[in-house]
Amino acid sequence: MLKGWIALSYQFICYPKCTTCQRARRWLMEHDVPFAERDIKSDRPTAGELESWYRESGLPLKKFFNTSGLLYKSLALREKLPGMDEQEQLALLATDGMLVRRPILVGKETVLVGFREEEWERRLDKGESSDGNAV
Repeated sequence: MLKGWIALSYQFICYPKCTTCQRARRWLMEHDVPFAERDIKSDRPTAGELESWYRESGLPLKKFFNTSGLLYKSLALREKLPGMDEQEQLALLATDGMLVRRPILVGKETVLVGFREEEWERRLDKGESSDGNAV
């Protein structure tokens, strides 16, 4: 059982058919981490939510794009993103949940993008914020 999440609840933003999301959900359940699930396709994040998560995460905005997705590739975003400013990129992400990298786990001072088990365990067990400091 992880100790850092006590009294915290997380929002788990995922695409149910995504195998990485399925692994992350299973991991959360195995570690008794409380979460509310949100389908990124049917209840896509707003530009405001994405901006908040982006700022809290400390990650480059490019890390929020699902660069392996069909939509990303069909829109040729690899070539287009460098010419777009932050607000344009956030607005684009908000148009379709399939453009957003998943899963995203959001909690008090914590935003995890993509599932890397070692990072999730470290960050949740220690109760670290997105910047690596204790919460």
